[in-house]
Amino acid sequence: MTITVLVPDDDGIRALSEVDGVCPVRYAHDGPLPDAAAEAEVLIPGARAAQLAPALRWMPRLRLIQLLSAGAEDWADVLPSGVLLSTCRGAHGASTAEWVMAAVLSLCRDLGRFDAARRRGEWSPGTTDTLQGKRVLVVGAGDVGRQLARRLDPFDTRVRMVGLTARGDVHGVDELPALLPDSDVVVLLVPLTSRTRGMVDETFLAAIPDGGMLVNASRGAVVDTAALLRHVTPGRLRAALDVTDPEPLPPEHPLWTLPNVLVTPHVAGAVHGARRRSYAVAATEIARYVQGELPENLVHGEY
Repeated sequence: MTITVLVPDDDGIRALSEVDGVCPVRYAHDGPLPDAAAEAEVLIPGARAAQLAPALRWMPRLRLIQLLSAGAEDWADVLPSGVLLSTCRGAHGASTAEWVMAAVLSLCRDLGRFDAARRRGEWSPGTTDTLQGKRVLVVGAGDVGRQLARRLDPFDTRVRMVGLTARGDVHGVDELPALLPDSDVVVLLVPLTSRTRGMVDETFLAAIPDGGMLVNASRGAVVDTAALLRHVTPGRLRAALDVTDPEPLPPEHPLWTLPNVLVTPHVAGAVHGARRRSYAVAATEIARYVQGELPENLVHGEY
């Protein structure tokens, strides 16, 4: 038995052609679906959920949507009943953890100030902060969190992990009020859900000690931007943001010009080879489905 899988590009055709029992069929997200859509059991989205949602009614046999991203919140309101949703968890963890390290080191070592002096042609030595000995709280104990903890270890940091519930060496989210005052760097790596939307509010930020740093590599809406501005504008906290709310960040937004804030345009996972790694995970997940198993990255309940 062969399962039809709709893929959005030639990379998908190549990756899925190597999976036994799979017939990959190319489709265009901005055009009519191929006739094979009526038989397709698996869809790999090539556009946002809202754009693809109208086409789902032409896929009566659809049973699995396999994402090429780690985030699944885009599908929260449009996922058809009875259709499984699997993410690409594991494909982007290393690159996102790498971005966090780069951002934290840049702020600690004040590279922005030195670069500004370079552009002015000024030799401007000075003393900076250091990552050594920092107390780092990683909120999100999944693949990216583990990848980050491994990279932080050589810098002599003290890393604590926070998950939805306590387990082993992971603290529960209910422990945050006690953990935040004892943290120099707080890294957000959580999915956007009804529980995490606006989680980083005035109370959360006020609990971080003076001079602390907030790093957001999750989703912009996890942080209350107005509350964040109240803490970074006077310089009480520093922030490194790969995601913002709103996103894209408007040109006139004050976050662009604050010297203690680093902003990048949602590029933590945008590295060479990312597409290949995404399809490697997707192919493995679809192979499990073909063999009658549930995908390992299956999304359960809330996103």
